Amino acid sequence: MNKNKPVLLSIVGIFVLLLSACSWVKLTPGGELVRVATKDDVASCKKVGKTTVSLKAKIAGVKRKSDSVEKELNSLARNSAANMGGNMVVSVSEMENGEKSFEVYQCAAV
Repeated sequence: MNKNKPVLLSIVGIFVLLLSACSWVKLTPGGELVRVATKDDVASCKKVGKTTVSLKAKIAGVKRKSDSVEKELNSLARNSAANMGGNMVVSVSEMENGEKSFEVYQCAAV
């Protein structure tokens, strides 16, 4: 049994790494209509609120790729903005421990 332990640990390690790269957050139909923007893009838009979104930045103790986490946080923010009546989101914080804040805007032309 001890001979198989390194192989088993390798398989588990590969599985955890593959999971850490997966995207679990899907855009809703409304979220697909929301754009991630900059402050300049929303200068003439109406601010409708703020949303803070979060997710697990580690799976089974393994830190996920930051670009995957960032992409999922943007998707969560877009979904949230759609529920608030917005069509643009602007990041207002850095990603920290799988959490990020966004301002939500309603703009006439996207």
